[in-house]
Amino acid sequence: MTTASALLTQAVKDLQDAPKEGLGEQRDSRWRGRRIVRVGDAWHLGVLLLTQTHALATAEVLRAADPGRRGYTAESARERAERRAEALRGGFGEGEVVHVGWSVIDVDGVDAGGSSGPLALIDGVPSVRWSTAGGFMPLEAYLRERVALLRDAAAS
Repeated sequence: MTTASALLTQAVKDLQDAPKEGLGEQRDSRWRGRRIVRVGDAWHLGVLLLTQTHALATAEVLRAADPGRRGYTAESARERAERRAEALRGGFGEGEVVHVGWSVIDVDGVDAGGSSGPLALIDGVPSVRWSTAGGFMPLEAYLRERVALLRDAAAS
């Protein structure tokens, strides 16, 4: 039986030359204000983020940007613009993709028969819930598809 940890380890090997995206954490400081700072990089595979050592569940994804001076028709648009500006203030480059609010997946717990984040062992098969409304699909097929997409995008 193939384990989730074995599948994820192989995916990391297959992604060595593929581009990574930034991992950020929000920081608040009296002197520097609120900002999102880089704490690492990861390969973005849909609902998963892979680093050299961890599998993470995605959460908020944004692009660092200057909010400029605009009128907003909705408060949510203003909040998104401010989050993009926080990433820029935290050191991310203009237009750089930033993942915030991600969480570490307990892959050993999944291998032991449990679930963590979007991963679970379903009838002995490591599986991933690829969307909040979607069901589970085998992790092996999911990773094969997502790794190929990321590598193809990097090649073009």
